[in-house]
Amino acid sequence: MGTGTGALVGKALGAEQATKSGIGTASQRFGDDIIVGAIVAVNAVGDVVDPETGRIIAGPRRPDDSGFLDTSEIWKSGQGLRQIGVSNTTIGVVATNARLSKPEVTKVAQMAHDGLARAIRPVHTMFDGDTIFALSFGDKQADVTVVGLVAAEVIARAIVRAVTQAQGLCGMPAVAELKGK
Repeated sequence: MGTGTGALVGKALGAEQATKSGIGTASQRFGDDIIVGAIVAVNAVGDVVDPETGRIIAGPRRPDDSGFLDTSEIWKSGQGLRQIGVSNTTIGVVATNARLSKPEVTKVAQMAHDGLARAIRPVHTMFDGDTIFALSFGDKQADVTVVGLVAAEVIARAIVRAVTQAQGLCGMPAVAELKGK
């Protein structure tokens, strides 16, 4: 057992209706062999959505496990807020082989948070402790803005992979095990 073992998403109606999550990774190579990679442990109150379509791909499970309910809609209807605990954190790291200064690495971490917003809804709630760290090593010349935008993309992809590649555990089903996904 380790990081991501107890990770769940879609906790608006309690852990009993949540979906198993875990750890996801993604990377992208661009330009003059610049690489940006991400690893994220996804344990979010909100739903994980497809960044391209906005469709919920993991969240509070319908009672018959035939799909997912929408956390935002549940909360707007006045349900679910009292059932949320405080042990929810999506935490990740982006790393690049680009040579960046300390302020530039800080900017990459800030921009990488956009990836959280692309793939988790809602994100950064009072119940979440969402954090992205960034690091730079290597000697490749790169524009910090481009590194940051790629960081957001790989964070979003890593989040999606954390739920689509998770395996159920102790009766908590993962996306791959649900009917009608």
